[in-house]
Amino acid sequence: MTTLTQKRVRSETLWHRRSHLQRATSTLLPLLRRPGFSLAVAVVVFSLVAALAPHLLSSFDPYATAPLAKLTAPNLTHWFGTDELGRDLFTRVVYGARLSVLAASLAVGIALVGGLGLGILSGFAGGRIDAVIMRVVDVLLALPGLLLALAIVTAIGFGTVPVAIAVGIGIIPGFARTTRAEVLRVKTLPYVEAARLGGASWGRTLLRHILPNAWGPVAVLATLDFGAAILATAGLSFLGFGAAPPAAEWGTLIANGRHFLITAPWVSLLPGLFLVAVVFSLNHIARTFEEIQR
Repeated sequence: MTTLTQKRVRSETLWHRRSHLQRATSTLLPLLRRPGFSLAVAVVVFSLVAALAPHLLSSFDPYATAPLAKLTAPNLTHWFGTDELGRDLFTRVVYGARLSVLAASLAVGIALVGGLGLGILSGFAGGRIDAVIMRVVDVLLALPGLLLALAIVTAIGFGTVPVAIAVGIGIIPGFARTTRAEVLRVKTLPYVEAARLGGASWGRTLLRHILPNAWGPVAVLATLDFGAAILATAGLSFLGFGAAPPAAEWGTLIANGRHFLITAPWVSLLPGLFLVAVVFSLNHIARTFEEIQR
């Protein structure tokens, strides 16, 4: 009997996995036929490849200087031109994706863990605990996110990791609010009450019924905030709180070109446009998935 039960559980698990895969495939294929969505996915994939394997996208050394070729305009050899030290700007943008995407990933990870924890605790506990947590969240939401991140990074120090931590703490309140709202909504649904009446513990109910059904809006918010985190980390790097030169980081690259806006505008303009394209692409993907959930 035990063997038959185990086989039945395994077959049901495989069936659920196949059904989820088929559902995801049937949802994604029509979306990929949309030119805007396909372009956004291509930009995001390009930035991820640049972060993971930048050598596949450029053969230049991002730190090799060539004083005789400094401030060269974009051409077939140097697609984004060169900077004030003659370094290939496209290569530096590609290699800068590693630090920028890493910082944004760390920031969103911190916000996701902290926001989920606070939101679940607030939504489940209710009462005074909910009131205290939400009042703290309201205070944090009243502060501009970039200003809060700036205060935190000033306190803990400069660099890519401190900037990521500061940005992550700054976006925790949004995750906490969204998670709490979804937990409160799903907690009162009939199948959750049926699971509780059937003897399921709160922990099992949370992991098997509430979190999977409350994850959608949180995932959309994570995608949106990933773009916001890239923008915020680039802003802090632009102000000089990020990685120290000669590290290639998108915000630092834009900051380095501000002295040449008249004579060589591409030094700031092209990295800035690439950053905007990545953020807009992430926002477009998130908005598309949000429309589907509705």
